[in-house]
Amino acid sequence: MAMTEDQVVTALRAAGCVFAEDEAAALIKAAPDDSALAEMVARRAGGEPLEQVVGFADFAGVRVRLRPGVFVPRVRSELLVREAVRRTAEHAVVVDLCCGSGALGLAVARHRPEVTLYAADVDPVAVACARDNLAGRGEVFQGDLYDALPEPLPIDVLLANVPYVATRHIPLLPAEARDHEPHTALDGGGDGLDVFRAVAAGASRWLTPGGVLLSEITEAQIEAATATAKGSGLRPEVVSDDDLEATVIVAVR
Repeated sequence: MAMTEDQVVTALRAAGCVFAEDEAAALIKAAPDDSALAEMVARRAGGEPLEQVVGFADFAGVRVRLRPGVFVPRVRSELLVREAVRRTAEHAVVVDLCCGSGALGLAVARHRPEVTLYAADVDPVAVACARDNLAGRGEVFQGDLYDALPEPLPIDVLLANVPYVATRHIPLLPAEARDHEPHTALDGGGDGLDVFRAVAAGASRWLTPGGVLLSEITEAQIEAATATAKGSGLRPEVVSDDDLEATVIVAVR
């Protein structure tokens, strides 16, 4: 027997979903049949992120396909896209490092369709997802940071939405992130900046003169991140958006 909308809402509310009505509408719209709807409701009630359940996220003006186990793009990362677009020339080479689903590169390419786009991630599931999203728009490689990229590759804009949660804070994350997204996309080491340091250390070798590295950080990481950028031969500035609760470091070669 098919679930009614009221039954879906009730099941989601019981599971603690704050926006049960909106989520119910999204699940009903995405489900191809009654059996699939019941399965999708059970997955969401079990804590899986809504975006993974319905198979997509709307982010920064693009629809991003998602798979179970792939990092869900956050609204706050729209600041990263906005700052990247502002600094991207028409025929620039753009790299989305630690790309996850490829959402950042996809969103930048929407505004700058003439760019040459590359993306890379260490996680094979994320790479497969990014290849779905960037088919016909860019190449996606699997590997650890710069090791994944073809050489020589002069990069004008390096988007690196690296993991930046301190290891000790991982248990404090919402369960849907902690249990359903890869820890490689979340865990940034002792102070959350281990991966950023690795990216910054190699940036000068890969960036063109005047090329930029953009990465999302927290307010508490500003001092350490800017010091890291300076120590790597880059000129940093910090951009924040209170509405998005987002902070981005922009480091220029």
